[in-house]
Amino acid sequence: MPGSPSPTWAAGPGARAAVVLAVPPGLRAEFFGARDPAGPGGVAERLRDLAEVLPVDDPADVDALRAALAGADVLVSSWGMPRLTGELLAAAPRVGLLAHTGAAITPYVGADAFARGVRVTQAGQGMARSVAEVALTFTLALLHRTHRYDHALRGGGDWATASVAPERHEILGSRIGVVGASRTGRAYIEVVRALGARVQVTDPTLSAADAADLGVELVELPRLLATSRIVALHAPSLPETRHLLGARELALLADGAGLVNTARSWLVDERALLAELATGRIDAALDVFDREPLPVEHAFRGLPNVLLTPHRAAGTVECRRRQGDIVLAEVQRYLTGAALDHEVGPDALTRVG
Repeated sequence: MPGSPSPTWAAGPGARAAVVLAVPPGLRAEFFGARDPAGPGGVAERLRDLAEVLPVDDPADVDALRAALAGADVLVSSWGMPRLTGELLAAAPRVGLLAHTGAAITPYVGADAFARGVRVTQAGQGMARSVAEVALTFTLALLHRTHRYDHALRGGGDWATASVAPERHEILGSRIGVVGASRTGRAYIEVVRALGARVQVTDPTLSAADAADLGVELVELPRLLATSRIVALHAPSLPETRHLLGARELALLADGAGLVNTARSWLVDERALLAELATGRIDAALDVFDREPLPVEHAFRGLPNVLLTPHRAAGTVECRRRQGDIVLAEVQRYLTGAALDHEVGPDALTRVG
C-alpha cells in the first residue's frame, strides 16, 4: 500500500536511519550497558555507524513517542509502551521494524501493523535461562519446604514448631510436570532433567517426536496435575489458556504437591488458587499476580506455604544483556538487509501472546 515501509530498510544517497529507543533509562542501562544512550557502551555507540538514536525516556508518554516516531525507521519497544496501532501507527509512516525487548508482543503491536508491512522481532530467547533458573529455585524450595521453615522462624515460632513441615523430597526421581514447552519451558526441562527429575509435559503444539527428543513424556493436563510432585507453568497468555488451572484442575493436585508459576497469572484462577492454598494441602511459588504490585494486604503474603517474588524472574544481569544484544543485532540486521533471527509473524498474536 502507498506509504508502506519496504520489507527491509533501503537507504537512499546520504540517508541515515533513525531508531526510536522507547526504553526507560534504568532498563536502557540494563539492556545496553549505559544509562546515557550516547555514553560508552551505550546503544548509540554501537549503532553510530548505522543510525541516529532517539531515546524516549517514558514509553507511556504518547506525545513524546508520536513526535519521535514521525521521522523514525525502527522502534525499539519495552514494557509500558502503548500499542503501535491506529493513530500511533499512522504517525510512524517510515517505521518498518518493531524490535521488542521482551517476549509477548500483543501489548505492543497489532494486526494492522503487520498488514502495513511492519516487521516484528522479540527478545524472548534471552529470558529463557534466567526464568528457568528461578523456576528451578522455586522447585527445589517447594520440594524441601524451605519456604515453610523460613516463614516459621521469621514469624517467631519456637525451634520445635518451626521444624515441622510436610514430607520433603529430592528432585532426583521426582515426577515434574511442565505445562507448556515454550522456550522457558524447554530451558526448565533441561535443568530439572539434568538433576534427575522425571519430566512429563502437556502442550497441544508438541508432537510425540518432539517430546521424545526432549526426553519427556507427553500427557494430558488432568494426568499431569494428578501425578506430578511439582507442576511448573510455562504456557503463553492466550484466550484459550485463560484460567487453564481453575478450582477443578487445582483439586487434581496431590496432597503435598507444589505449583510453580513464573509465566503469567493469566494461567491460574487466583481466587481458586488462594482457596486451595488456604487449606495448606498444597504449596506454591509465585512470581506473577493478577494485581501488580501485589497489595500489601493480599492474603498470599500471610500464607506459610507460599513463596513469593515480585515478578523478577527475568531480571538477571546476564538476561538483560542477552535481551539487549538480541535487539541490537536484529536492528543491525534489518538496517543492513540481513535476515532477521528472531522475527515473528502475525500468527504470534494468537500463538505466543
